[in-house]
Amino acid sequence: MARKSLGQARSTYKAMVNGWRYQYLISKCFSDPQYYFQVNDHYVRNKLKIVLLPFLNRGHWTRITEPVGGRLSYEPPINDINAPDLYIPCMAFATYLVLAGISLGLSGKFTPEALNWKFVTGMMGWFSEVMLLKVSILSLGGGEAPLLDMVAYAGYTFTGMCVAVLGKITLGYTYYLIILWTCLCMGIFFIKTMNRTLLSEVRRYDSSKHHYLLLCTALTQFPLMFCLSNISGT
Repeated sequence: MARKSLGQARSTYKAMVNGWRYQYLISKCFSDPQYYFQVNDHYVRNKLKIVLLPFLNRGHWTRITEPVGGRLSYEPPINDINAPDLYIPCMAFATYLVLAGISLGLSGKFTPEALNWKFVTGMMGWFSEVMLLKVSILSLGGGEAPLLDMVAYAGYTFTGMCVAVLGKITLGYTYYLIILWTCLCMGIFFIKTMNRTLLSEVRRYDSSKHHYLLLCTALTQFPLMFCLSNISGT
């Protein structure tokens, strides 16, 4: 009888430990999804300025912290312009699909399958950007960031993509100047953001490797945005 009780206690303990581990992994990787949608009009306007014109930002790039429950926690986007959000990336991705449909229609290539393929390639590009950020952090030997942070930062690429596609629809060959400009701005934004937020915990390990990773991340914006913004394949 005692052995049976002991076995049940062990099973209960293992279940509790597994549950705690599961909750820890979820909170570590995904954080609180509601946090990323705490935005207002003022935040959206200023965030778009920082993303599309990062060299005009005269303020700091570090996130604001506050003590919560005896430990430091980041302020939500509504209170911190440098906090990542998912509202702008999601809206930018939806706008990108709308502009892609318009571009395909103007070129006479619009079909549901073609638009669906743009959705798939857009998601693949977003996923590739997230993986690049994750690999960059891991390659430095430490420092962890919530997965949704990286999803948000990678999703800001679609804001520049929307500007490029809109320029291609309305301004013709001027698109090539616009895409170069937006790629440059997105590269600067990624360098500033990664240097002050995602890689801030690991920059002390190998400064030369750190700078190379920042440069590579910025340069990847050029082929990614050229590929995804070339809607009609011309």
